[in-house]
Parts: sequence; structure tokens; C-alpha cells
Amino acid sequence: MADVRVFANAGELGEALADEILAAYERGDGDFLLGCPGGRTPLTTYRALARRHPGLPRLVVVMMDEYVGAPVDAHYSVRGFALREIVRPLGLAEDRLWLPEAADPAAYDERIAAAGGIDFFVLASGASDGHVAFVPPGSERDARTSVVAIAESTRRDNLTTFPSFTSLAEVPTHGVSIGLRTILDARTLRLVLHGADKRSATARLLALDAFDPEWPASIVHEHDDAEIWLDEAAAG
Repeated sequence: MADVRVFANAGELGEALADEILAAYERGDGDFLLGCPGGRTPLTTYRALARRHPGLPRLVVVMMDEYVGAPVDAHYSVRGFALREIVRPLGLAEDRLWLPEAADPAAYDERIAAAGGIDFFVLASGASDGHVAFVPPGSERDARTSVVAIAESTRRDNLTTFPSFTSLAEVPTHGVSIGLRTILDARTLRLVLHGADKRSATARLLALDAFDPEWPASIVHEHDDAEIWLDEAAAG
């Protein structure tokens, strides 16, 4: 079972996680691959990184997913999010941003492997179904990057993540997403949940001590260097 750390609030958690990422970055000397989710959960971490160290030339931002066919200027585009919240604040060149492509999902895993693998993976969990990236409940532990039908429960979570969606019908139905095997192959995993809206998801996750396919975020329990980071509101 993954170890658990609890912080006073999301800001304190983000500051501490940024420090841990920077410490891992400084221990290496080649490209540092940082696995990154989009959405609200990691924002305190990304902003703390930019405040602490806006110049990280060896950093490669490896996003977890993208909506199929999403234009970069769409309010829900993962590429657009990464450019606004990670790449530009850190002063990175745009070619340091990687995303999976729906036309050739397998190429993403090949690219990651050729670069030596993901050094540090920040994960976020869906509130209602424990999804990570677009990996839906019932997914296989050894699945790799693929185009997936986004679970309705995940799409409903998106209504909160992206307030510009006015109805479920506006939320895309398909995405290209890394798989659980890609996550497991990373050297370090840190799963973040904060806020009272993640309290039920936290309770479900902590009730498990091994991977349950019906709660994808539980993959952290299968990794040798994984921790679950919570704030007090999520921990209850």
C-alpha cells in the first residue's frame, strides 16, 4: 500500500511537491521527464515550480492525455492548458511539451521509452470514479497508450473541471490516454487529491491496499516508490 502524506491545504501541498520534483531534477544530468495531468489538481504544484525555478532546460513535460480532435484554443484542450500553466511559466520551448496522438498512440510509449522513461509522475484522481488520465474503471493493469471512450462518470467530472461546459452533451466522448502500465513504469509516482470534493475518492482509495481495476487510481498501491498526497480537506 502506498504511503500517505497530509498537508494543511492545497497550497502547502503544491509547494512541497514542487520541492520534491526539483530535488529529483537536480539529481540527474540528462532530460528529465515529468509526467503531468491537466485540470485543477496540479495547479498549485505547477505554479510553485514556476515561482521557484523558471529555468529548467532539461525538463520534458509529458502530458497524460488529450481529447480527440481538440483544437489548441479550446477551453478544455490539454495542450492549451499545458502551454498556459506549465510550458510558458517555466520558459520552456514548445518542443519540450509532449502529448499522445490519436493517429498513433503506440508511438507515445515508444518515445517515452527511447528517452529513458518517465522520471517523476504527478497523478490526479477523478472524484467520482477514480480515473487517472482518461483511464476508465475496468481498465487493464498492463494497458498502454490508446484511444479510449471517456466514461460518463469522468465526463460528468469534467463539468466541474471545465465550467465553460454548459451540459454533458458538450463534453468530448473520446480521448487518447496513457495506460496504467505507462504509469507503473515511471520511477516515482505521487498521487494528489485535495479539497472536500475529493473526500469520498480519498476514502475509497485508502480503503484499498492493492490495485482494483474498478478504481484506476489504486494503481499507486502497485508501485515501489509511490505516495498519496492529501490536504486536510480531502483527508477528512
